Amino acid sequence: MALKVELKPGERIIIGDSVITNDNQRTRLFIEGQAPILREKDILTPATADTPAKRVYLAVQLMYLSTDLERIQENYFTLVNDIVKAAPSTIPYVTRISNAILTGAFYKALKEARKLIEYEGTLIGHVQTGSASLPENEPGGGVTEGAGSESADESRSSAAADQG
Repeated sequence: MALKVELKPGERIIIGDSVITNDNQRTRLFIEGQAPILREKDILTPATADTPAKRVYLAVQLMYLSTDLERIQENYFTLVNDIVKAAPSTIPYVTRISNAILTGAFYKALKEARKLIEYEGTLIGHVQTGSASLPENEPGGGVTEGAGSESADESRSSAAADQG
């Protein structure tokens, strides 16, 4: 089954290692194959990755788009170790992201990293308002241990199909 993507005028999309920019009218694409696919709204750049959680997302994004995972994974593990040391309540998020990476479900890992960014925003909001801690029902975002594991046979094309 093909992934259907509708692009707004001027919107960009990454397919494989190519950046495609839409012209001045809406366009509908039907994409089949194994290439990683990212819409412009899901793309972070080094300049926009300005928080620890966003840097984790950027590392996962690079793993999703790259064929050279070793170097990126080293950076990823350094980043997640730092974020867990600074905020241990992020462990459930990091666990879900890492589980998805280990099973090759990079797009799912990106979705989980997006949740980490949201949680980081909540933490920062509590610090800025002077709250001593999060409400008891929020640490870890209500994530249960072991959540997020998925079968090892998920490929990039099936992950891409989740985007639509």
